[in-house]
Amino acid sequence: MADDQQLAERFESDRTRLRAVAYRMLGSLSAAEDAVQEAWIRLSRTDAAEIDNLSGWLTVVVSRICLDVIRAREARAEELVGVRLPDPIVTRADEPDPEHQALLSDALGLALQVVLQELRPPERLAFVLHDMFDMPFELVASVVGSSTPAARQLASRARRRLRDARVEPDRDLSRQREVVDAFLAAARAGDFEGLLSVLDPECVLRADAGPLRAGLSQTVRGAEEVAGQAIRFSTSAQSVEPVLVNGAAGVLVGQGGRVFSLTAFTIVDGRVVAMDILADGERLERLAG
Repeated sequence: MADDQQLAERFESDRTRLRAVAYRMLGSLSAAEDAVQEAWIRLSRTDAAEIDNLSGWLTVVVSRICLDVIRAREARAEELVGVRLPDPIVTRADEPDPEHQALLSDALGLALQVVLQELRPPERLAFVLHDMFDMPFELVASVVGSSTPAARQLASRARRRLRDARVEPDRDLSRQREVVDAFLAAARAGDFEGLLSVLDPECVLRADAGPLRAGLSQTVRGAEEVAGQAIRFSTSAQSVEPVLVNGAAGVLVGQGGRVFSLTAFTIVDGRVVAMDILADGERLERLAG
């Protein structure tokens, strides 16, 4: 059996990657951490000397734990009715966080995480493990409980959904920020036409106000509707701080000395195709802390 200290060090070297896998599956940072900790418990009860590829073994274990968590949620009907955004990963422009960057992997934007959560769990897992973390389909199939060709099909269906949803933002962050600044300026000025010029015609706005204000959670579709909402709520912003949300442009909005909301923008071809707004006070307090 491997030395306990050496085993712990090897596990720690994989922790951030395992959290990234679990976060992509669960959309919750705390649940992702719990899944990784459960993997450590299972490893500590296993003869590590019999594990040929520890990183691969841990990835499989975490993936199966995540599937169990999702199935338990469904069995208990825990999924909330209405808008429930994934936990955002917020990075302030002047405080780059290497761990956050590692956790984000190659994916950009909160909207991608939103669409991942809408996929069937096997599709989500196949896409995350193969497309994001380079796991061979033979191993993906063993996790999902399917044949290798079926695992390929699961990932392919997920890929199509993500492509059709247009959730991959423009790569140029400075250009993203220009579009966001133009949007904010038009909203503050009540410039409806200016807003329409930076909004994609099929733009979608998702607002998560939390369980205590579930009536304020909503999904709004279409540039004109989104522009109207932007003008209606622009007067509530006393301060706006540029941040990165899951690696893409976003803003923290302050009111009365507290964070009032967090908005993640998805910019594609120079226009806003999605706005994801978190206005759940409890979750925002955790972010601020």
